[in-house]
Amino acid sequence: MTTHLSGEVGIVGYGQTLYEKKTDRTLIGLFADAARRALHSSGLSKGDIDGLSVCSFVLPPDNAVTLAEQFGLAINWGYYGTAGGAGPVAAVLDAVRAIEAGRATTVLCLAGDNYDIAGHYSLMDQFNSALSSYGTPNGFGGANGLFGIVQRKHMLTYGTRRSQLGRISIGQRRSAQRNPNALLRGPLTLDEYLEARMIADPIGLYDCVLPCTGAEAVIVTALDRVPSDKRVRILSGHERHNDPAGEIAPLHGGWTGFRDRLFSEAGKDHAQIDLVQAYDDYPIMVAIQLEDLGFCEKGKVGEFLDKHDFAFDGSFPLNTNGGQLSCGQAGAGGGMIGLTEAIRQLRGEAGDFQVESARCCLVSGYGMVGYGHGLSSSAMILENTK
Repeated sequence: MTTHLSGEVGIVGYGQTLYEKKTDRTLIGLFADAARRALHSSGLSKGDIDGLSVCSFVLPPDNAVTLAEQFGLAINWGYYGTAGGAGPVAAVLDAVRAIEAGRATTVLCLAGDNYDIAGHYSLMDQFNSALSSYGTPNGFGGANGLFGIVQRKHMLTYGTRRSQLGRISIGQRRSAQRNPNALLRGPLTLDEYLEARMIADPIGLYDCVLPCTGAEAVIVTALDRVPSDKRVRILSGHERHNDPAGEIAPLHGGWTGFRDRLFSEAGKDHAQIDLVQAYDDYPIMVAIQLEDLGFCEKGKVGEFLDKHDFAFDGSFPLNTNGGQLSCGQAGAGGGMIGLTEAIRQLRGEAGDFQVESARCCLVSGYGMVGYGHGLSSSAMILENTK
């Protein structure tokens, strides 16, 4: 059982590097860039940092401690994420608890990678022992093949249609057209979505993320250390792993195990959530998160998708910078892009894609693909203090 968060520790700064399809920059350099931006955003200094969290697929054999060495930081608390796209949200929650326990005062949380498409495929083939021993030798088709099975199962079980799932990609693309750091900014129509080449039936081209390079960062500390306009309070947060245990291609994830506590501890209901940043490696997984987090009934997400516009100025603002589907997936940074976007929106700093009256946001993470299913789920509810 996780402890209830005090609400006195939150996020006071954020940073994001330029997203690129290929780069000559080192991963350490990317992390340093994101860290500088986050510190500038917070108004704190490098000397204030005494805790460091990092989530990355390609950083090993380095880790949080060796990264602290590279940065010239002396830290009291270090954390290395192990939960894939759910890891950055979980890392921030652990940073909050470390501060509440007196193990650190100010934690820099980082997530990112610097690989290209070929590097992504190579990583997936050796992602963990289950995939390298059983998935890869049997031609499992990488993440596209796995989630193609999940989407087909959801369509056959509940009648969900590709035209409904496409509304997620289209809405996020409309937001991305205003985001200069999104790699994919061209307009996208439903016909273009449906007619795009098939990748792993029924997964099409615009259901897939573009692997890229980039890094994200947030600063976690006591909220009273910064001016009120920089403060974002974490109202609640949870993580859960290997749920459902042993099920191949499940149609729900660990969010169902903590959803009620997540909202109860935050003191919020679904109508009070102004925007959602859901982990979007594929639209089908966004749809499953919307179901499991209680925005619609299980199996009714198709009807929910038909009813809403998901752009930043739509009826249900979702992944308001364009998400991974339009910005790109910077490896483990994909688990933090929604979090940095949430802070940007809640501080009213999103510019041309700012959600009007953004006060409360839910951010969810998902990842660590195992044998036939993703293993890790996380979520938090945040609120500005203005």
